[in-house]
Formats: sequence, structure tokens, C-alpha cells
Amino acid sequence: MNQSDPDFQKEDLTSPHTRELLRQASAYATEYLAGIGLRKAYPSAEAIENLAVFDEPLPQSPTDGREILKMLHQFGSPATTASAGGRYFGFVNGGTLPAGLAARWLVDSWDQNAAMFASSPLASRIEAVCENWLVELLNLPAGTAAGFVSGSSTATLCALAAGRDEILRRQGWDAASDGLFSAPGFRVILSEQAHATVFKALAILGLGRARVESVPCDAQGRMIPSRLPALDGTCLVIAQAGNVNSGAFDPTGEICALARAAGAWVHVDGAFGLWAAGSRGKRHLTAGIEMADSWTVDAHKTLNAPYDCGIVLCRERSALLAAMQISGAYIPFTGERDGMHYTPEMSRRARAVDLWAALKSLGREGLEELLDRLCSLALRFAQGLKAEGFEILNEVVFNQVLVRCETPDQTLRTLTNIQQSGDCWCGGTTWMGESAIRISVCSWATTENDIDRSVEAFVQGRTLANL
Repeated sequence: MNQSDPDFQKEDLTSPHTRELLRQASAYATEYLAGIGLRKAYPSAEAIENLAVFDEPLPQSPTDGREILKMLHQFGSPATTASAGGRYFGFVNGGTLPAGLAARWLVDSWDQNAAMFASSPLASRIEAVCENWLVELLNLPAGTAAGFVSGSSTATLCALAAGRDEILRRQGWDAASDGLFSAPGFRVILSEQAHATVFKALAILGLGRARVESVPCDAQGRMIPSRLPALDGTCLVIAQAGNVNSGAFDPTGEICALARAAGAWVHVDGAFGLWAAGSRGKRHLTAGIEMADSWTVDAHKTLNAPYDCGIVLCRERSALLAAMQISGAYIPFTGERDGMHYTPEMSRRARAVDLWAALKSLGREGLEELLDRLCSLALRFAQGLKAEGFEILNEVVFNQVLVRCETPDQTLRTLTNIQQSGDCWCGGTTWMGESAIRISVCSWATTENDIDRSVEAFVQGRTLANL
């Protein structure tokens, strides 16, 4: 487009038109959040149908930004899940702390590329600060490296790549240079309750979903250490801090002790549960995690930082760097932290600033209070449902609650009624071969009133299911 075009000039970053757009976006966002408590937890069928307004050909000419924002607010806002509120209990989705949200808005205006120090000194320095804070909060070994990615799916990919390459390196094989063809033997040992993202990462890395050695679990979904196969230095063992259904934690200390004696690599999948280390009342659940070699955790879950913010952590910085490092004649090396050497991406947003804002706004005491409150609310939810005759299938040790009605059919129909009511939203799952309702209490915005109202939604949903 010709830069003398008046429409182009209206988008100048210092123009009144741009300031008006930013004010309008802020007003719409403020209006949305102010009414979040009155919204249904899931959009209505009408709101979803109205999304058809976006199904249009690409416009031939420019569209005024005010019209774009109005369209998003009018048709987009009503079709969102109220995951920023207190009654959305699906998929372990956290809300967003106010300081994190405000920081996100500011970061988006900076439009920083966090690839390297040369592209954003601020992003580089903040990543280094967050790395130090996380190592302290999670009680990990000094010197542990952190990479900031979109979520634990990508973080798991990075951690397992580091583990794979290091195990092969110890056998005299350079996977980065020589690939996996004719590589030495390699074994993956994990829980029968391992998360789907682990299997996805194994498939992408060429380690295969079907070649794993699966370890039995107890009734709560915890790996049984005595059922581990004989380990050796070719093994990559994957433990879990927070079962996605029950919230149970594998006995990581016992697993790590066995793995260390054999020279195996241990990875801990702690997408939402690793944060338990930040609470004096809950850190016993993570006992022994410091003995592992790599960890993954999401800040946009239990910590309630904005999407998207996953973190890969690796005891041996050199192992993560070797798996992720990149070079090129055009890439300057300054001796400062270059974030792209810790992640698969080069270009990426400065998400660590949102994380920094969330951590700084809470501090140690605030984080502990948040963790303890989420766990307390989950227990309140379970107790309220049990008092109403629902069956609670798990020991509520963290923020997950598994619920069942008298029959599988009643469970499914009750869940459908709850979801359609919009009073709260929970997901379904299969637990020990039977249908169940899965509750994740993960938002800082959830109150006791939200829990009690949601218990009533369960009761009403079951009543309708019995008609």
C-alpha cells in the first residue's frame, strides 16, 4: 500500500486514531471482565451460531480498526468461555492475575522478539530473572536452565529431546549430527497414566508411542516404583507431578533413586502440579523432584499467568543447549542470554515478562496462599458433592476432583446438563474404565460462592438426568 494513502496514515502509531483504538480496546476489555461473573461459563448456542459473521471473503479494501474491534466485541466476546471467571473448571485452565494481564497488554505494545539479547535486551534479562526465581521456588538444583515456550506440550518435547540426546551422547552417539538411524539402543519407561502430550512428544522425537515400557499405577494413578523394569543408562524414565484426572503425584523420590543408581535420565511432567513445591502444606507431594534431570510446568495453569507460558527446566544446562542450540552467520552472540538456544522457536513473544509480573505480584507468600486456596476450594467442592450423594473417586490431594453418579449413563447425562446450564463448566473423562466428571479448580477468581453455586448446578443436572 502506498504510504501516502490516508487510510495508511490513520494507522500511524502516534496518531489520534491509534490512541482511540487502544482506548476502545481497553474499554471493551474492561467491560468484558467487569461482567465475567454474570456470564455463563460456556457460550450459548446462539452466540456460537453468530460466529458465522466471521465467515466472509477477505475484504478487498482496508477496514477501519474501530469496526474490527466492534465486531470482535459484539460477536466474539459472547462466544468465549468464561475461563477468566470463577466457575470454569475445565482442562486445568487457570485465569489471569490482574498484574499478569496488564503486563501482557504492555508487552504486546512493545512487540518484542525474545529470540536473543540483540532483538530484545529486556526479554533476555527478564528470562534470566525468572529462571532464577523458578529454581528457588521449585527447589531445583542450582544452575538449572529454563526455556520459555508456549505450553507444557512443547516444553515436554524440549525436555525429552535433551534427555534423548544426552543418553545417546553417553553412548558415544551425536544425535544432532548423525540423527537416529543406526543409533544405539534406547528405552522409554513411563506410567500407564502418562499424559497424552508425552506420547505426542515421543512420536515427534522418533521414539515411538508403541515402543514404551508402561509401569502399572495404584488406584489413585500413581506409578508403583516396585513395578519399574530393570533400569540402565539407556533409559529415559518419565514421572508425573499431578495426574491430569486425579491430581495424584508419582513417588518421584523413590523413582529417582532407582534411576540414579542405574544412570537413567528422569523427566518430571509437572504441568500444573509442580507448583505444589511453593506451598509448605503441599510440597511433600513433590518430595524428591530435585533429583530428576528435567521438568516441565505451565505458568498459565496453577500460577494464573496469561496464556501462553510453558516452561522447560533442565538440570544440565549443556544438555538443553545441545538439543536446542542454533547458529548462523547473521546471528550475533554477545555473551548475554539468547532465549532461542533454550527453545525450538527463534521468533517468539516475550512471554517471560507476563510470568515475571505474575510472580512479582504474588511473591512467595501470595503464591503459597493461591495454591492453598485452590486446594481448599477443590476439597470444598468434593465435600459438597459428597454430601449431596455424588461419589468422589479420588483422594483430593491437590486441585482435581473426580465425580461419578450411580450409573455411567446418569453420569454422562448429568454432565451434559451441567454444561448446557452454563452455571459452571466441567469436562468428562474415563477413570478406571468408567465415565466420570473431571473438575479442575485452577482460577484465582474462584470463590466459595462459586463452588457452592456449582455444587447446586450438579444437583440440578442430576435431577434433570433422572427425569
